Amino acid sequence: MLRYLKLLVLLPIGIAIIGFALNNRAPMTLVYWPEQLGGPLSLVLPVFAVLILVLMLGVIIGSSATWLTQGGHRRAERQYRREAERLKSEAQRLRTMQPSPGEMVLPALKSR
Repeated sequence: MLRYLKLLVLLPIGIAIIGFALNNRAPMTLVYWPEQLGGPLSLVLPVFAVLILVLMLGVIIGSSATWLTQGGHRRAERQYRREAERLKSEAQRLRTMQPSPGEMVLPALKSR
């Protein structure tokens, strides 16, 4: 079921990208460095390639920024996980230290 849902979503996106690429094949010159700062470094690419590269660069920059801003949350989760493991092992250790039947046991506290 999930495979068909994925196909239902990705197929129209793929068709749209292919249609976009076929309609935007004209060459475009990208200039990386202004002439005032040492001369142009340029590259000629089709328009669709430029737009897809810019989109991919935006996704990479956005996901990197998100990953960096969530560093505090990941650090806190690691600390909580270590604390939970420590408490779990301490509880297990205390369970093994229960008194044997012959030892004197204090009565339980009663609430008021």
